[in-house]
Amino acid sequence: MERAAENPQPPAQEGLSPQDHEAEEITVAIMAASRLLVAISARALAAIAPSLTLPQLRTLVVVDSCGPVKAAAVATTLGVNPSTAIRMIERLEGEGLIDRKPNPANRREVIVRLTDDGQELVRRVLAHRRAEVAGLVDRLPADQRAGLVPALRAITAAADELAVDPLDDVRRVGGLIADPLSGAPSHLPARP
Repeated sequence: MERAAENPQPPAQEGLSPQDHEAEEITVAIMAASRLLVAISARALAAIAPSLTLPQLRTLVVVDSCGPVKAAAVATTLGVNPSTAIRMIERLEGEGLIDRKPNPANRREVIVRLTDDGQELVRRVLAHRRAEVAGLVDRLPADQRAGLVPALRAITAAADELAVDPLDDVRRVGGLIADPLSGAPSHLPARP
């Protein structure tokens, strides 16, 4: 009993090697940081557009990042069924944040892009989120800041080895296109 009081560990950690224990501590810390970042995103969204949900914000950010994009590619990038993406797009269109039109090159496809209001909302929410994260960073002592940057870069690099860039997914399914809804020239490279 004394051992448990001196070194309390959840039952799942009993018998772990020092390396496994360290990996578990890192995993728990990353999960806590992840919850914090989701909460920051939720607060930013609630402050700017309380009627929207985090999945809706994610949809707006994907469309903002991709530019005019096929609705099917939005679904692929979000990792949801096309019908789920279409419902989300319809709701955001109803809010005046997304413009949805048939693709003039293929009327069976739908192209979505952010409206000016949608772009402004994304800009404001991301700026609010960035300001809150910057406030957290400002409260960190300099020595902790210095150690945090290499650790976060290492985690990001490890994730990049496992993940595919969402824009690559959009390009793969042929979803990233020039904006057929405006007269502006395309800034996108030709598709192979």
